[in-house]
Amino acid sequence: MSAHRTELSRRRFLGGSLMIVAGAAVTTGCSTDPNAGASSGAKTTLNVWYHAYGEAGTQQAALRYATAFTKAHPDIAVKVTWVPGDYSGKLNATLLTDAAPDVFEIGDFSESLARRGQIAALDEIYGSARSDFNANAIGGVGVDGKLYGVKMIDDVMMLYFRKSALSRAGIAPPTTFDELAAAARALTAKSGKGLFLGNGGLGDSPILAVRSNGGDLVTDGKVAFGSPQALEALTGLRRLHEDKSLLLGFTTDWWDPSALNQNVVPMQWCGLWAMPAVKTALGEDFGVLPWPAFKAGGTPVVRVGGWTSCVNAKSRNVDAAKKFVQWLWIQQTDLQKDWAESYGFHVPPRTSVAAGAAKLTDGAAKEAVELAAKYGKSNPGTWDTAVSSVFSAAAAKIAAGQGDPAGLLADAVRQAQGAIDKQRG
Repeated sequence: MSAHRTELSRRRFLGGSLMIVAGAAVTTGCSTDPNAGASSGAKTTLNVWYHAYGEAGTQQAALRYATAFTKAHPDIAVKVTWVPGDYSGKLNATLLTDAAPDVFEIGDFSESLARRGQIAALDEIYGSARSDFNANAIGGVGVDGKLYGVKMIDDVMMLYFRKSALSRAGIAPPTTFDELAAAARALTAKSGKGLFLGNGGLGDSPILAVRSNGGDLVTDGKVAFGSPQALEALTGLRRLHEDKSLLLGFTTDWWDPSALNQNVVPMQWCGLWAMPAVKTALGEDFGVLPWPAFKAGGTPVVRVGGWTSCVNAKSRNVDAAKKFVQWLWIQQTDLQKDWAESYGFHVPPRTSVAAGAAKLTDGAAKEAVELAAKYGKSNPGTWDTAVSSVFSAAAAKIAAGQGDPAGLLADAVRQAQGAIDKQRG
């Protein structure tokens, strides 16, 4: 899977649009005309797209931010569009039409949008704040030396575990894949399985396995997941399936902490966004871990996804769109902090804002932030659907013991390289 598709699936979808003119809402509706009600001197109307976040209060926050912007810039009206369902599919389709938004967010950054001339370079709006963004936030939006987005939040994904369950079984938190597999098997009983990675039994684990054994996905436009390290790690995932220690087909997927919170499993891969709900359900009876090193000498891994604000390079309102992105995601550090810690937990990509996010400065939240800083890995900008799907398909067959692992991986490498070459023109 790619991070943005998974993150889309974890949200409860709402829908609709709301127009903000001179700091006031003037009209609503799923098919609102962007110019309806525009008055009060607004010369430009921006259509700003968000995927429909599931965390309570997010839509209201986005509207408050738009209201504050229009108060500061009464000549620019803002239509906030909350997009339900398949956000990525709807966005990609709409970008090909005259109805394309002026500003929009994307999950895992896509190099191809920049190479196709679909999103504008934003270097000039960063100013001195550029050095305040963490390395992932800057490196993740760069193409050929230019920056094509502003990271809004970092989403950290890691292993949650029930302290009491591991303690009763005499199991220490795992630090290698062998220890993780052994713990999952030991914690599996008639009453339930030991580990939840996702309803299909994979989730992020193929990506994590490769990177935890010193491998990589794509390097400088060349597929790297065909390495001996990658093959060894992917083949190792078969153990979890053969041991029958994985929870499959739960009522919600890995992005929702219900399996952990309801004591269905003692270990689950999930995200930092879920920590408030986990703490409410379990109190202090939980801890967090990176995906462990595949073996001694390997490197633990946590996934860092998140959302990035981009400007449509083909918009008629590029300058106003850049002004909106600069105002909200670079200048308004108080709103950036609110977005990161008031609606589930997320890590602000700006180091100064992260340092002031009080809810992330102690306990398990602090530990997760530290794990991300030490072991965080983001998917490469070339990791689009065409590339990730062939990798995931091969990984699923390898984990299930279907076919020759080396042959499956080699075929996936060929297909993925063809897709990347096409992306890069």
